Amino acid sequence: MQAVIRSFVSGGNVVRSSLLQHLRVINPAIQPSVMSTRSESTKPARMEEHGFESTTISDVMNAKGKSADGSWLWCTTDDSVYDAVKSMTQHNVGALVVVKPGEQQSLAGIITERDYLRKIIVQGRSSKSTKVGDIMTEENKLITVTPDTKVLVAMQLMTDNRIRHIPVIKDKGMIGMVSIGDVVRAVVTEHREELNRLNAFIQGGY
Repeated sequence: MQAVIRSFVSGGNVVRSSLLQHLRVINPAIQPSVMSTRSESTKPARMEEHGFESTTISDVMNAKGKSADGSWLWCTTDDSVYDAVKSMTQHNVGALVVVKPGEQQSLAGIITERDYLRKIIVQGRSSKSTKVGDIMTEENKLITVTPDTKVLVAMQLMTDNRIRHIPVIKDKGMIGMVSIGDVVRAVVTEHREELNRLNAFIQGGY
């Protein structure tokens, strides 16, 4: 997955650069007129800056709509691992934010499918008698982002740290969580839209 993501981003940059290099050849609107006898300089056309470089985690959460609300994507440190995994299965997610009992906005850590496999299944422990707080990744070890974090930065954090879920923090409170799937979808969408904008620019749509 990490290699695919890096190849995708790199490939997108190559395609975009190639297109931009050929704009002056393809689009006559930005070529200097060889027949003109005036000494006026031709100003290069400019495109409005768009693209996935400017997309933020806030954009990703807005695109997710109601599912971006992290209110149901949590469990407490005192819940059993069994109940946490059951909740993941019911909601078709791979991780839950862990909070302290009675403090829904107080982030204590995160529990993932990987934690369940490595710390329960492989070690032969009972998921019903083990508390979430015993196997979760604690808050001080968490990688987090803010709503203003660029999507490409978040993607780099996730690939570098080999994680698939990342909590979104604002004003010291947890407001949601995004997955590597959410990030990849956002990049794919923006990549497609940027190519469409470049094509429109080439064809004189700007």
